[in-house]
Amino acid sequence: MKKRILTGWTFSRAFYALMGIFIIIQSVMQREWIGILPGGYFAAMGIFSFGCAAGNCFGGSCYNQPKPDSTSTEEIKFEEIK
Repeated sequence: MKKRILTGWTFSRAFYALMGIFIIIQSVMQREWIGILPGGYFAAMGIFSFGCAAGNCFGGSCYNQPKPDSTSTEEIKFEEIK
């Protein structure tokens, strides 16, 4: 867990963490306590690096490998159906 928090920081992950903390601070200052929930969610997404919304899927489940470039050309045979 410590490694997950301290490594792999990207711009979007830092943005989520900072905006979540900002929302929490603003909610407390305005005494709008319900705002702590979305702020906490966004801050946790950034800090703990979860959720594909942050662009950083844990475990690589959202990463798709590109298909290998097929340079071989095979002749396709068509059969006419009457």
